[in-house]
Amino acid sequence: MSYEAILARSFSRYEQKKLGYGALVGCLLIFLSFFTVFKPYLGPLPILNVRLSMGIAHRMFATKETQSSQKQEMITVEQKATAKPEPLLISTSHQENVTTKLELRLNSTDPKENATITKPEIMVNSTDHHVAKNASMEPGPEVLLNKTEHPVNLSAVKIEESAPLNSTDHQDTSLSIAENATKKREPLCNILNRRTDVCDIPGEVRVHAKSSTVYASSPEMATLDDGQTSWKIRPYARKTDRTAMSSVKEWSVVPASVGRREIPKCTQNHAVPAILFSAGGFSGNHFHDFSDIILPLYLTARPFNGDVQFLVTNYRSWWVSKFRGILQNLSKYPAIDIDQETEEVHCFPSVIVGLNRHDDFKINPSMPPHTTMSDFRDFLRTSYSLKRSKAIELQVGDARKPRLLIISRKRTRSFTDPTRIMKMAKAVGFEVVVAEADMNVARFAELMNSCDAVMGVHGAGLTNMVFLPDNAVLIQIVPLAGDWLSRTYFGDPSRDMNLKYLEYKIGVRESTLSDQYPRDHVVLKDPRAFHKGKWDDFKKTYLDGQNVKLDVRRFRPTLVKALQLLHEQRR
Repeated sequence: MSYEAILARSFSRYEQKKLGYGALVGCLLIFLSFFTVFKPYLGPLPILNVRLSMGIAHRMFATKETQSSQKQEMITVEQKATAKPEPLLISTSHQENVTTKLELRLNSTDPKENATITKPEIMVNSTDHHVAKNASMEPGPEVLLNKTEHPVNLSAVKIEESAPLNSTDHQDTSLSIAENATKKREPLCNILNRRTDVCDIPGEVRVHAKSSTVYASSPEMATLDDGQTSWKIRPYARKTDRTAMSSVKEWSVVPASVGRREIPKCTQNHAVPAILFSAGGFSGNHFHDFSDIILPLYLTARPFNGDVQFLVTNYRSWWVSKFRGILQNLSKYPAIDIDQETEEVHCFPSVIVGLNRHDDFKINPSMPPHTTMSDFRDFLRTSYSLKRSKAIELQVGDARKPRLLIISRKRTRSFTDPTRIMKMAKAVGFEVVVAEADMNVARFAELMNSCDAVMGVHGAGLTNMVFLPDNAVLIQIVPLAGDWLSRTYFGDPSRDMNLKYLEYKIGVRESTLSDQYPRDHVVLKDPRAFHKGKWDDFKKTYLDGQNVKLDVRRFRPTLVKALQLLHEQRR
C-alpha cells in the first residue's frame, strides 16, 4: 500500500476540518502578538482631552494626540519673546503626573491667544501641596500655590515620565477636571442680597487705597463667566437706605486681566485674610452700630477665629474706641484706617469686601456661619468679661429683690416723671437703678448684666439688652404710633436672645402729643393717615416730638407680671 493511501486513511474528513480550524486560530494568535509588540510604533491613539477653565471666554487648553488622517492645527510650546506666559489651572485633590513638552491647542477665536507661548505656569488650586512634586516639565516654570505668598521654583524638581493616561485614576481625574470646567464660576460679588453687597475674593488680593480699588490679581480671576468686569461696592450693610449709604465710601472690585490692566505692586504683604468694611452710615446710633456693623461683622469675621485683618473705610477713631473690646475679640490685629494708606498697596491671601447680614438685629441660624443670637451674646460676655449668664431665680418666700434698670433718655421719648416710676417699682418688690446709656460700652454692659429686668421707651438704649443675662425680663414702653418699630427692632429679636419680653403700649393721654393737639386730631386718632408712610413726617412727630407721661397705676400690672416671670423660671 502506498504512503499516500495510508495517509488518506489516517485522517477522516472531520479530522481534516479540525486541523484547518487550528491553523486559522494559530495565525490569529501570531497576528495579535505582532500587533501588541509593535503597538508603540503604530498610528497615534487618543490619550488625553483635558479642559481647563481660564475665565469668561473659556480659553481652554486641550492636550490631545489625533489620528494621522485628521487635520488639526497644533501649536508646539516653544520660546517666543513677544508672548506672555499663560497659566494652567489644575484643580485636584491628589497627586498627578503632568507630561512634558505638551502640545496645546487653544480653543479661542482671539488671534493673539493663538500665538506660541513659553514657560507655562501651572496654578495648583489644591489643599494638597504635594501635587507639585510629580509635576513633570522643562526647567524654568513656576508652580504657584494658591495659598502661598511666593512662587515656588520647580527648576530643581525631578522630571519623571507620566504614568499611562488610560489608567483608572487618570480617567477619574480627567473626568473631574472636565466637570469642573463646565461649571459656571461663581461671581466674586454677591449683589442679590437685599440688605448688603459682599465680595468674597480668594487668591492673591491687592488693596489700593489711593484709587479705592481692590484687585483680584490671581490669574484665574482674570475673567468671569457672567461677563462682569468690575463692581462698585459700598461696604455697609444697609444698602437700600440712601441716607445711610450717602456717607459710605465707594470701592471698586476689579478682577485681574493679564496683559490689559496695570496692577500695582505690593508694598505690604499680610499672612492673614482681610475684611474691608465701613464705619460710616448711621454709626453713632447705638442700634445701628449693632444692627448695621457689629452683628454683621461678627457673622463675617467669627469663622476666622481672630486670624483676620480689619480694613476700616470711613474710619472714625471714636467709633473704634467705643467698640474696642469687641474688635479685639474678633481680630488679633489693630484695625487699619485704610483710607489713609494712600502710599501703600496691601496684599492679602484673600479679602472680603462688605459684611454679611441676615436681618435687623437678628441671626438666621440656617444661614452661614450657622450661629445663633445666644452664641453672639456669649461672645459679648467674653468680650467684656461679664459675670452673669443667668438672671435671678426667685423661689417662694425668697427675700432677695431682683434688680430693675430704668433706661432714661434726656432728649426725645423720655419719661416726664422717672422718680414716680422708681417709687412704684420699689413698692412692687424691685431694687431700682436709673441710668442712661453713653459712649462707655464696657461700663454700661456691666450695669446691664447686673440687672434681672430692664424697662425703657422704644429707642437705641434698649439695644443694650444684648448684655442682659439669660431669662431676664425686657419691658418695652411703646410710644404712640410706634408699634411696628418696637416689635421689629426689639420685640422679635429679644425672643432669640432667651429673654422674657413684655410690652406696654401707652394711651393717648400718656403721650405729650396730647398736650400739643386736640383729642380728635388725626395725629392722635389715626397716625398712619397723618404720616402716610413718609418717614420724615413720622420721625419728626412720633419719634422726635413725643415724650411719655407714664400712668404708674395703669403700668403697675406690667411690673407685677415681670416679677412673676422671674419666679417662674425654675418651673
